[in-house]
Formats: sequence, C-alpha cells, structure tokens
Amino acid sequence: MDVVHSALHAGHDGGVELHRGQLVPCYECPARVDFIEQALRAAGSHTWLPPRDFPMERLLKIHDADFIEFLRTAYPRWRAEGRDGSMLPSGFPARGLRRDRVPSGIHGAMGYYAFDAGTPIVPGTWEAALASAHCAMTAAALVTEGSRAAYALCRPPGHHAARGTYGGYCFLNNAALAAQGLRDAGKARVALLDVDYHHGNGTQEIFWERDDVLFISIHGTPDTEYPYFLGYADERGAGRGEGYTLNLPLQRGTDWAGYSAALATAREAILAFGADALVVSLGVDTYEGDPISAFKLRKEHFPLLGGQLAGLGLPTVLVQEGGYAVEDIGHNVAAVLGAFDAAG
Repeated sequence: MDVVHSALHAGHDGGVELHRGQLVPCYECPARVDFIEQALRAAGSHTWLPPRDFPMERLLKIHDADFIEFLRTAYPRWRAEGRDGSMLPSGFPARGLRRDRVPSGIHGAMGYYAFDAGTPIVPGTWEAALASAHCAMTAAALVTEGSRAAYALCRPPGHHAARGTYGGYCFLNNAALAAQGLRDAGKARVALLDVDYHHGNGTQEIFWERDDVLFISIHGTPDTEYPYFLGYADERGAGRGEGYTLNLPLQRGTDWAGYSAALATAREAILAFGADALVVSLGVDTYEGDPISAFKLRKEHFPLLGGQLAGLGLPTVLVQEGGYAVEDIGHNVAAVLGAFDAAG
C-alpha cells in the first residue's frame, strides 16, 4: 500500500493542553508518527511517498476563507504581541454571546475559531496542518489514479475540524478534503466512515446538507465522551443531506462484540448507499490501552477491522486520526493496513 507522509508534522509539538479540567502534556505528540512509521517500515510492504502540493483553492472547498487566514497568521500575530509558547484560548462565544463578529485581537479570535482549550497552536502548526492536508489529498489522488488503496499518515489529525472551527487536536479536516478530492475526480458517491473513538463532529458539519457523501461515525457516546455536543443517533443530516449522516454511539467499555455489530451496521449502510469510493477516518484510540478513551478493543481485533474495511471492495483512502497509546499505536495501525492488503 502507498503511504503518504511528511516530516513537517514534527513542527507541531503543542506542549500542553486542557484535558478534562486539568492542564497536562499534550497526548497528541510527534512520537505518535514515529511509532507508526517504525511499524510500517518494519512490515516492509509499503511504498513511501511525499505529499504533493495543492492550490489553496482546494482547502476552500471544505473550509471558510477567513478561518484559513486565521490559521495561517495566528502564530505570527501572537508573536507580534511579544508572546511565545503555546497558544490556547481563554474565552468562547457560548450561549447568549455574539457570533456575528470576529474580534480583531488575537485572543478573542482564538476563542471565536476554537471550540476547546486542548488544541494549542505553536510556531510550526500551520505548516504541519497544511502538510497533513496535502497527505490526505495526495492519497485520494493516488486512488483516483488507479490505486486500490492509499494511507495518509496525517498529523495533526483532522476529523474534529469543521468549516470554520478547530479543536480536538485538529485544524484542517483531512478526511473531508480527501472525500472532496474523490468527488472532484468523478467518484459520484463517497462513503466516509469514521472509526475513531471520538465523534467526527467537524466532518459531520461539513457534509450535513450533502447527499453525495455518506458520513458514518462509530464512537463513544457524547453523554460522557468528547466532543460531547454532537454524535447522538438522532442526528441524520438536513436538507438534501437528510438521511446521509449515520451516528452509532456506543457506551464506555464496549468490546469487540459490540463494536463489530456497529461496524456491520455501518457496512450495510455503505453498501446500500452504493458508494463508488471509501474514506476511512482511521483512529485506533478504540484500543483498550488508550489513555483518553474507553473502548476495549485488543490488538488482535485491529486485523479484523482491516479485513472488514477491505471486504467492502471499494477504492479506499485511509486517513490517520487518533490513537494515543503511543508505544502501541504503530502495531495497531500496521495491523489494520496489513489485513487490508492481505484481503486484496
């Protein structure tokens, strides 16, 4: 399988985040990619490629122009105020506050565009996020050019980033950009399956009113799990997109039996949709050892996941999302990709 990867990811090293009310070292760290790369290179069955360059207009098919400009200029504006270190917002336009004006100052603008205080911006964040997006778009291009599957080793991840907001470690929505790339290349119906532990709220928002991309997410229930405010089963899309969003929330402690049942439901929906291509938001934070998640999938279950994905028989773009048990992340990703390849 082709693997698309950029070393620029390492420039985004956030330092600290606010996690469940405590200031802690960032779980989303450069070492995640190091362990994945080691495991995939050890497997020896992958072709490594750098990302291609894409015009900024490609981003604007998914994200708002003012949001892109904010991300591009945020850290220079922060430095212009004489500050350094990690940028974290300290106020948000919650209920009863205005959202029709973007504050001119960097502190208010941060809170306007962010939806949490767990996604720091540092000097290399924009370059890393842009390279990550290019990895996903390159993997989509490889699939449209005839590859059965391609894997984008994206970091930072993307599925929490919406049209005009960032959070959940995500700045640009890599999976959505990949799906749009498939659509632009002539794939009429694209299924986007999110198997990360956390709901892909950004992806859902982006495709909420579209009927050409089916969005399905299997995730921890928002009653107790981040991002809390989206991902319930009654969220089904709107307008032309009504019925083209499928949420399958599961309780903390769900094991492979419960997870595989939800996966079977997702597979049935994808087949019923008549998808021409598949994008997978591949989070492996469903692993029992993940420090910020609560499913109980074991190492032997990740090859089963890869086989189930391959069994759909679709041209597939796999986009890396979460997974924070750093020393085991490489094994679990390699298991998914290896089983996918073997099923071909």
